[in-house]
Amino acid sequence: MALIIPKQYKLKLLPETTEQAIKTLKVCFQDKLSKALNLRRVTAPLFVLAGTGINDDLSGSERAVSFPIKCMGDRKAEVVHSLAKWKRMKLGYYGIAPGYGLYTDMNAIRADEDLDNLHSLYVDQWDWEQTIKLEDRNLDYLKNVVRKIYGLIRELELMVYNSFPHITPVLPDEITFIHSEELLQMYPGLSPKDRETEAAKKYGAIFIIGIGNELSNGKPHDGRAPDYDDWITKNSDGYYGLNGDIILWNQVLECPFELSSMGIRVDKDSLLKQLEKRDCMERTNLEFHKSLLNETIPLSIGGGIGQSRLCMFLLQKAHIGEVQASIWPEEQMAECAAHNIPLL
Repeated sequence: MALIIPKQYKLKLLPETTEQAIKTLKVCFQDKLSKALNLRRVTAPLFVLAGTGINDDLSGSERAVSFPIKCMGDRKAEVVHSLAKWKRMKLGYYGIAPGYGLYTDMNAIRADEDLDNLHSLYVDQWDWEQTIKLEDRNLDYLKNVVRKIYGLIRELELMVYNSFPHITPVLPDEITFIHSEELLQMYPGLSPKDRETEAAKKYGAIFIIGIGNELSNGKPHDGRAPDYDDWITKNSDGYYGLNGDIILWNQVLECPFELSSMGIRVDKDSLLKQLEKRDCMERTNLEFHKSLLNETIPLSIGGGIGQSRLCMFLLQKAHIGEVQASIWPEEQMAECAAHNIPLL
């Protein structure tokens, strides 16, 4: 997306005050998240070995930043894209019981991002994963977790208001659940991103279900790797998918604002179906996939919640560079400076 310069943008917090608010928000949110979902903090890797299947492919087109390891015969390591599969293996390693899980600070580099108000080379998020039972692999369980996370976001929004009364809350009381197929039927002539725009603007906060599988028009709403979220299982609403995205309406930028991608993870059967559908059956020979097919790692639900994005939204900033330090094109930095949008 092109850089957005909001009309009559007013800086609501100076950079120094913003830094303090960022710290408070990050500490409070991870504490609330851990209590709400029974999660404990673990230490995460910045990079993993290539060729193990542990790194995530996201939509399948992003290149991982990699480097050779001299003392290991130049074996290649990759900076993580996210930790969806790594976390699940950790659940099994620690023997975490159903209903409990883990979270971590995930830092990544996504060199292929188009840099704008929402996208940065540097990605920071809370990656979390919770062990579940077989009977929990359903849409109701997913929705319950989404509601808990959304409730925490609204709690922090009120906390910001109590500290800075000129930053008034904008989120609706409830988040609206919409399947990607329903979204297609609502707006058949629009692109997936334009559908998100219309729905997010209408409801204020939505969770789009079933991202990854083909819809009735033969195209997926958006790309998803075949080996972490389950987007192929038929759910209780009669559609396909046990995953989705939390998307808010950003009133500063007047655009949809994706805050979290999450879902119930694949089991043995759905993994095989999704690998076959994406013509990736060779992955069954990789370490992670072998463990899953041998059922030596637990069933789980998990996702990632953008740290900088959460701070950006709650502090009503116009650019993610106002809440994180990264690299931006010189012309973008100049345009932001000209419109009183200070990048850290």
